[in-house]
Amino acid sequence: MNKARWQMANQDQGGEGSTPNLKVVENNPKDGQLEYVLDIPLRVSVELGRTKILVQDLIKLHKGSVIELQKMAGEALEVLVNDKVVAKGEVIVVNDKFGVRLTDIVSSTQRIRQLGEVA
Repeated sequence: MNKARWQMANQDQGGEGSTPNLKVVENNPKDGQLEYVLDIPLRVSVELGRTKILVQDLIKLHKGSVIELQKMAGEALEVLVNDKVVAKGEVIVVNDKFGVRLTDIVSSTQRIRQLGEVA
């Protein structure tokens, strides 16, 4: 937007530096507003490890092939919610199914910072 158009837009809005009359509304979870987001489904995944391979190596994979991961045995697994790391944990077995016991939670400050990152 060029400078002249910017100045015209500001004048239409009450002039440069003016503030429209906005009502400040505090978001207080106790007001029941939080209930609108509680039923939003989120994808939770646990990452065992990662590696990079060449296409020529990918083509050679067959049943029984082993892919070596960069993560060391016993190292904490990453717990992701919608592809963002929110915690770390260790594998456990619960009723013959795998589970993850959380050992570390990412700080709320870091989680909020991740919201602005592009995946």
